[in-house]
Amino acid sequence: MATPVYIRLKQAVKVDSLSEVRLGHIARVAGPKRYSHSLHDLLVHHITPKDQNIVVIDGISIIDKVIRKFPTLDVELLGPSECVVHIEKAKKKPSIVMIIGIWILLFIGAAMAIMNFHYDVSMLEVQQKLHFMLTGEEAEHPLWIQVPYSIGLGIGMILFFNHWFKKRFNEEPSPLEVEVFKYQEDLDHYVAIHENKEGNKHVDR
Repeated sequence: MATPVYIRLKQAVKVDSLSEVRLGHIARVAGPKRYSHSLHDLLVHHITPKDQNIVVIDGISIIDKVIRKFPTLDVELLGPSECVVHIEKAKKKPSIVMIIGIWILLFIGAAMAIMNFHYDVSMLEVQQKLHFMLTGEEAEHPLWIQVPYSIGLGIGMILFFNHWFKKRFNEEPSPLEVEVFKYQEDLDHYVAIHENKEGNKHVDR
């Protein structure tokens, strides 16, 4: 009687360049303990310079490798049918000049966006009317409204993105992190489908 083994591939993983990808790196394996170490240590792919940045490991190839090494196992694949492996290459430390330049560009861009928004909605006129309604006097620059509003705008942005430099205020992800996650998920899904199409072309030939 065949021994059942369950393999659940991870949707995406990150590995170093020129490293060996083992089954334990890209999947969770459940089965008899006597096979646990061997299955986790099973070599599924060796990263080479030809792989560039992304490698898609198909679930069928995983099942084939497991059965070839352990013919008595009954392998069942759960979850995703492929794993996208992102190859992380050594990154150079960015220069201080580049960091300062990016900060200046972001600061100017954010300031222009906020000022254009306030101009479009006539924020100055709204604040002037609000000052007149509360005090009965007209003022060109009601600073007692403008200063707290500016401070509150900055604090609101920090709370909205849930970060102050590297410090996180709570466990919830920021909207930016959610959007980056969704983009990465869509990218992995596209790469997996594209890789399968390329593989099918080679099979048809």
